[in-house]
Amino acid sequence: MEKQYQFSYDQFDSIADLIPEESALMERARARAHHAYVPYSNFGVSAVGLLENGTIVESTNQENASYPVGICAERVLLSTISSVHPGVAVKKIAISYYNPNGTDMVPIAPCGMCRQALQEQQLRFGKPILLLMSGQQGAVIRVKDSGLLLPFQFSSEDLQR
Repeated sequence: MEKQYQFSYDQFDSIADLIPEESALMERARARAHHAYVPYSNFGVSAVGLLENGTIVESTNQENASYPVGICAERVLLSTISSVHPGVAVKKIAISYYNPNGTDMVPIAPCGMCRQALQEQQLRFGKPILLLMSGQQGAVIRVKDSGLLLPFQFSSEDLQR
């Protein structure tokens, strides 16, 4: 039996087409990407989160000489929020990147590990996290529920089977 999985998303030509709150979040993400610690890949990613209490938290990806041990901006963000703002749900996250060796004008999506971490955060608070994804300029993709990016997620229920 064939089954289908579909979801919809919004795509905007620029941040000027977003509501002011989301435009401001994406502007911060674009600026923060330049501050990533990426001496090996030179591919800086930022994630800027808006919490339910109105707090904004910024993060970037972090690399080190043991190259595969780096951590993505999205997981840095979620870890920081859990540590510094325990019990506060994430409302929205803007993700951007800076690539001096190529183009950085196409929206970027979280990697698989980050999608799992986002899903865990949503399950923890029982609320969807809206994602805004973009490069340094150009189009912005808005996904209303980050869990839609990971249709076959692994959860605590799987640990009980």
